[in-house]
Amino acid sequence: MVTGAAVAVTLALTPAAAGAARAAVPPPSPSSSKPPPVTILKQGADNGNGDIFVAPRGGGYPSGPEIITRAGKVVWFRRLPAGQVATDFRTQTYLGRPVLTWCQGAELVGPAGGTDYIYNDRYQRIATVTAGRGYHTNLHEFLITPRNTALILAQKTTTANLTAIGGPADQKIVDGVVQEINIKTGRVIFQWNSAGHVPYRDSHTPLPASAGTAWDWFHINAVHLDTDGNLLINSRFTWTTYKVSLATGKIIWELGGKQSTFRLRAASGQALDRAGEIFAYQHDPEAVGHGEYTFMDDESNGTTSELTYSRVVVVKLSLATSTATLVSSIRQPEGLVTGAEGNAQTVRNHDLFVGWGALPYFSEFSPSGRLLFNARFPRGVLTYRAYRLPWGSGAASG
Repeated sequence: MVTGAAVAVTLALTPAAAGAARAAVPPPSPSSSKPPPVTILKQGADNGNGDIFVAPRGGGYPSGPEIITRAGKVVWFRRLPAGQVATDFRTQTYLGRPVLTWCQGAELVGPAGGTDYIYNDRYQRIATVTAGRGYHTNLHEFLITPRNTALILAQKTTTANLTAIGGPADQKIVDGVVQEINIKTGRVIFQWNSAGHVPYRDSHTPLPASAGTAWDWFHINAVHLDTDGNLLINSRFTWTTYKVSLATGKIIWELGGKQSTFRLRAASGQALDRAGEIFAYQHDPEAVGHGEYTFMDDESNGTTSELTYSRVVVVKLSLATSTATLVSSIRQPEGLVTGAEGNAQTVRNHDLFVGWGALPYFSEFSPSGRLLFNARFPRGVLTYRAYRLPWGSGAASG
């Protein structure tokens, strides 16, 4: 089962935009062995923030982790076997050294699961991580912590009694899981299950017609560290980000959704969506500091939308007043809505580098929201996330 990962890019493109994309970039031949070309739409952001890290897939091109320059030149690309995809490709630090990390598997979300990889600065594999306790590795997240452990996502199909919400007594469900893993031993240090902490009624996804069809009610798609070391866990289908204690697993607060701890408001010049939410179907909660957080606000599940465009939002939380304020937002430059995926990274000079998920675009914005850089893949190509990061190694291929 693939949920949210295989949304066709053309779902989010207007007919005119889709036609222009087809005219501008012809599809490759099936035998193409090169990564998809990158078209630079706006040159800029010459600020020392580093190279661009993507993991293109789709469109008839090979899939794999890829480093490119701001000018679109390939620094490194690892072509994966047919049927394999990579996600969340970036640099991290492991045991005090810079490393490359990504998730890899046959599909982004599915019963087969995948593997998380760590490569050194000589492009050699030094470690792998997979989920423990019988769960399958979910390829949305692979985060190395300051403790040199790994925070990953996992999932398992199980059965739940949903009669309390008008469902069957034996409904198959997909349970979203966070695990902290000892990278050296593979031992699970910490585990958090969505079904153990969040009621099924909080989901915005309708029940399937059959009890035998797995209900992806939560769709866990991110786990990050807040500034105090606790977890930020994101659910696409409850429209909620949960702050969770890493010591106890208890929910500290909920932002968005049906049980938000915070009253939601929009600052002057900003707007909530038509559901009265700051975000919907969102990805990638990132703690900026001083009570501020960024989110990729998809606003669409690929079929229905709460806004006519996707955006990055900056939210200010006040614990004293239990208020969450949408303080600023940046719309997708072409005015498009993405049906899935995406991220918003605050880079070292405080620009925002944005991957637009199921849309083939990635962009960089100044702290004031000015578009500095914009690029795109050919039609049908997407990257789950896009990052801009420093990387000191020379070009290589593998």
